[in-house]
Amino acid sequence: MFRGSLVALVTPTREDGSVDDSELARFVEWHIAQGTQGLISVGTTGESPTLSHEEHKRVVEITVEAAARRVPVIAGAGSNSTSEAISLARHARQAGADGTLVVTPYYNKPTQEGLFLHYSAIADAVDLPLIIYNIPSRSVVDMSVETMARLAKHPNIVGVKDATANLARPLHTRAACGEDFIMLSGEDHTALAFNAAGGVGCISVTANVAPALLAAMQNAWAAGNIAEAMAIQNRLLPLHDAMFVETNPAPVKLGVSLLGFTAERCRLPLAPMAQASKDRVAAAMRALGLI
Repeated sequence: MFRGSLVALVTPTREDGSVDDSELARFVEWHIAQGTQGLISVGTTGESPTLSHEEHKRVVEITVEAAARRVPVIAGAGSNSTSEAISLARHARQAGADGTLVVTPYYNKPTQEGLFLHYSAIADAVDLPLIIYNIPSRSVVDMSVETMARLAKHPNIVGVKDATANLARPLHTRAACGEDFIMLSGEDHTALAFNAAGGVGCISVTANVAPALLAAMQNAWAAGNIAEAMAIQNRLLPLHDAMFVETNPAPVKLGVSLLGFTAERCRLPLAPMAQASKDRVAAAMRALGLI
């Protein structure tokens, strides 16, 4: 169910910062038409840290409604509070999401046993496929392969979004967790190299602004057209760079605004982007004919 080009959706907002429900639905529709194979709602790229719980839940509901079962919707349900993560995962199930994406708890710095207990509690409480999101650069903690292998035995824990950018990690994860454990890259630059190490797709930031290209790249790889996939990846490199010229999701939200779907600014504490950074995003998009 979860493979290919999946997008970590931005959350479209108006100039005053409020969530734009109609633009979100239109953005989902556009992604499906462009070939995106899965939608991740209210992850970090969707500004989950600065959405209220009510906004978070509404964004999930709109995404599920707009997708209308044509592609899977994975709802962000991460928190550094286990009880809050369970509450968000329960809502995702009630809203009709196909799975949850649960980031490793940030700031608390749990031990490996704490990580095991946290994810086990969520998976026990909510009967919905759960994808572990391991991103040490944001969460500080790094889930070990051994802990992931313990969690992979739970029937509701089905895979990982790996944003370590460590290309030895998927090799060890595959060996420890088995062939059925879904491995998705969480890092655009190394998406194809991750596939070569056993991955089945990418949860992409760049796909927000270039969904057709990212889908074509993943489809070419899956069909065994490696040269074609690599050619697309090479074309995308300057855009990948531009999407991370400042803290995500500021650059990608600017990019989506250039496509006409949202206001460009993120909520504080993310500051407005420097003009040089804005120019770099626009130039990379123009070079690919996106704007």
